[in-house]
Amino acid sequence: MAGEDARSFWVVEPRRGEIRAETLRGAEPEDAVVRTLYSGISRGTETLVFTGAVPPSERERMRAPFQAGEFPAPVKYGYNNVGIVESGPAALVGRHVFCLYPHQTRYVVPASALHMLPAGVPPARAVLAANLETAVNGLWDLGPRVGDRIAVIGAGTVGCLVAWLAARTAGAEVELVDVDPRKRAIATELGVAFALPDDAARDVDLVVHASGTEAGLAVALALAGFESTVLELSWYGARRPAVALGESFHSRRLTLKSSQVGSVAAPQRARWSTARRMQLALRLLAEPRLDALISGESAFEDLPRVLERLASPSEYGLCHRIRYS
Repeated sequence: MAGEDARSFWVVEPRRGEIRAETLRGAEPEDAVVRTLYSGISRGTETLVFTGAVPPSERERMRAPFQAGEFPAPVKYGYNNVGIVESGPAALVGRHVFCLYPHQTRYVVPASALHMLPAGVPPARAVLAANLETAVNGLWDLGPRVGDRIAVIGAGTVGCLVAWLAARTAGAEVELVDVDPRKRAIATELGVAFALPDDAARDVDLVVHASGTEAGLAVALALAGFESTVLELSWYGARRPAVALGESFHSRRLTLKSSQVGSVAAPQRARWSTARRMQLALRLLAEPRLDALISGESAFEDLPRVLERLASPSEYGLCHRIRYS
């Protein structure tokens, strides 16, 4: 396969991307060659990468598994890739797979980096796998209990997936909170309640913050009840949001806790590998209602313009899917 052409998306400078030609390396016996069918844009992280907002202190930790180049640019970045195996181990050839690979038409990776899609999970929906893995890890960090009242602030892709998962806890009352009333329809599809910030329930047992905004974090702290935990799933890049740790933060004995998918959550770490966690996320994607989280689709050739548009704070949407010819 060496010398066969592929095309990939690169951020060539902050806020400007382009499609580049790639030459595939020769496949070794332990490798697989994958032809991409779909990739997904992880809007929170990828727009930070696109705008050059990865802080110097995090540039090594923020590397994607098959990233090329360095932050801020030029860099080839991404981790929601679904394709079909063209050649490699016999058990994989012809199978649909998920890989933490950037936006590229074809690629060669170690076969161990691929996750086969379970029966009943269509490739077009599998672009949600990395976001759902983040949501699973967040719920493990949060530890919801039977009957908990749970608020999820920020109805982006990860926030919606967290709310959907949390609602599967027996007796749990889950409310998705967002400033955009259009997100009510998504909440209804996922089987959870919806509220604008001013109308959201107070004194809840657990709060998940996933809006990526300072205002959203303030709402999260305001909704928390006595000795509640507020789980921070947002990543702010180089921004430094003000956090209201005065007022009643101490008298209510609140816990502000971070979660990040790079490590398996501590309660599960002794028994779960990242591969097992990903297989769980893929199995959960058998739920058809999750198609509601795909809010748009574009051709691979349009990706530079698509990311430029998605980087606008006013742009509505959840997961944007890229299709490959």
